[in-house]
Amino acid sequence: MVDTIPSYEAMFPVVLQMLSNGQQKPLKQIYDEVTAHYGFSKEQLALQLPSGKQTYVRNRIGWAKTYLVKAGLIGQPKRAVCEITQRGKDALASGAVIDNKYLAQFEDFNRFISTNIEQTNDVDTGPLLNAASEQHHNNSDSQTPTELMSKAFTALNAALADEIIEQIHSLSPRFFEQLVVDLMLAMGYGGSQKDAGKATQYSSDGGIDGIIKEDKLGLDSIYLQAKRYRDNTIGRPDIQAFAGALDMHRARKGVFITTSSFSKEARDFVTRIEKRIVLIDGRELADLMIEHNVGVSIRELYAVKALDSDYFSEE
Repeated sequence: MVDTIPSYEAMFPVVLQMLSNGQQKPLKQIYDEVTAHYGFSKEQLALQLPSGKQTYVRNRIGWAKTYLVKAGLIGQPKRAVCEITQRGKDALASGAVIDNKYLAQFEDFNRFISTNIEQTNDVDTGPLLNAASEQHHNNSDSQTPTELMSKAFTALNAALADEIIEQIHSLSPRFFEQLVVDLMLAMGYGGSQKDAGKATQYSSDGGIDGIIKEDKLGLDSIYLQAKRYRDNTIGRPDIQAFAGALDMHRARKGVFITTSSFSKEARDFVTRIEKRIVLIDGRELADLMIEHNVGVSIRELYAVKALDSDYFSEE
């Protein structure tokens, strides 16, 4: 679906065309006119970046405007208002392909790009820098800096997830059982480590590896099963056995967590029984640990900031 949305670079001439009559237009009007030009569907307009903070369409239109402003093809006479400049009119009249290579003939644009790449290099973001540099020197379908950052963030987390699973495999099954309890606590179940959750006795767990209170008052409990497999797929018989263990404890809710994966039959089975059993595979486990800071620590923190329009208002 993302591939059906033009890149910010492809939007350059369209954004310029919306201003070609010489009128000053607010950003919202430009956005509405560009989306109308492309005839985006509701699904395309609603598609969000991985961060969930902004849509792809709005992000790409916004960056197209920013690049054109930095190249001097668009002016901003006042806050949130744009107008085409003589340079922008000349660009449209030339019939040339208006892309990053075209904008590179203007010193202001090159200074803007060079400054951003140098600043990125200072914080050593590796693949993100390479991608950001490359996108300004070829004709490939370009991504916005926001998209590149999201892509790099996703790639870093994917690599971290692999490291987490490998580390779990290097430790004891008992450690993994405690890890599962720690994760549930970090997700907000129960309350304190002392009162809310525990790993059961390793020698006589009766098919249950952990028990955690669903809430701080202990009105209900969630029973846990943890299987530290490297390649074995968890099948339906394993889930049926877990459901039987829940019956022995008169339990209604359970979470089955593995470092490997579940078969289709296993996932189908939990949808057909009265008990509520949630299945969490290795990738989901690692993602939850990253999200809730279990077994990971923050190495670098980058705050992506936006203009505070309220602050700059004189009304």
